[in-house]
Amino acid sequence: MELKLTFRSFTAVKEPETCERYLEGHVQVLKDYGITNITTNNRQWMSLPNVHGIVAETESGEVVGGVRVHIADGIHPLPVEKAVGSMDPNVATIINQYFDSGTGELCGLWNAKSVAGVGISILLVRAGIAIVNQIRLASLFTICADYTLPMVRKVGFVVEDSLGKGGEFVYPNDNYIARVLRKMNAKTLETAEEFDRDRIFDLRDNPIQHTLESGPKGDVEIDYQLLIPKYE
Repeated sequence: MELKLTFRSFTAVKEPETCERYLEGHVQVLKDYGITNITTNNRQWMSLPNVHGIVAETESGEVVGGVRVHIADGIHPLPVEKAVGSMDPNVATIINQYFDSGTGELCGLWNAKSVAGVGISILLVRAGIAIVNQIRLASLFTICADYTLPMVRKVGFVVEDSLGKGGEFVYPNDNYIARVLRKMNAKTLETAEEFDRDRIFDLRDNPIQHTLESGPKGDVEIDYQLLIPKYE
């Protein structure tokens, strides 16, 4: 049976209920994998005006995945700074170099076990990068585990070798190696693979679209609603 999902953008402080459903699903996935100490697994982001997100919802309204974009505001550390900044103070230094032109972080990516393997992670990542033109970000950072490295490289993130041990951090626990990556240019996407770059640009130009996306287990029907709402 073909999977049908809606990818819907939201602003955290404007949609507390969406935030709760996002967090509940994310926490459950982390527990499923035995991870309980993720620093971003807290509630503070829900109250920050500089946080936007995308949720993947089923036809019945269940949230089965999500991703967030945090805008660097010079006041609240980005999640990557909280996660590994104590291991290498240069994390904050490098982020600050991009602050004036507008930078932020793609974070909090997850998908429920019910949709595992159908390929929505890469779709959420593309959608997350697609919305940054609406919030005027010129660059983007992320932190990822080894197993998601090929995916985030496809969309143009570059490992920041100068941080940690050749770009590597032991995080969130001894079983995992994490890497801090930066996207040099969130506007041109010059470091992304051609297919991914074209899809992200298409989502930017047409943030509301209905598309069949091909995944490892067949097609996924996505109703993209990526215009960040203008809340009253």
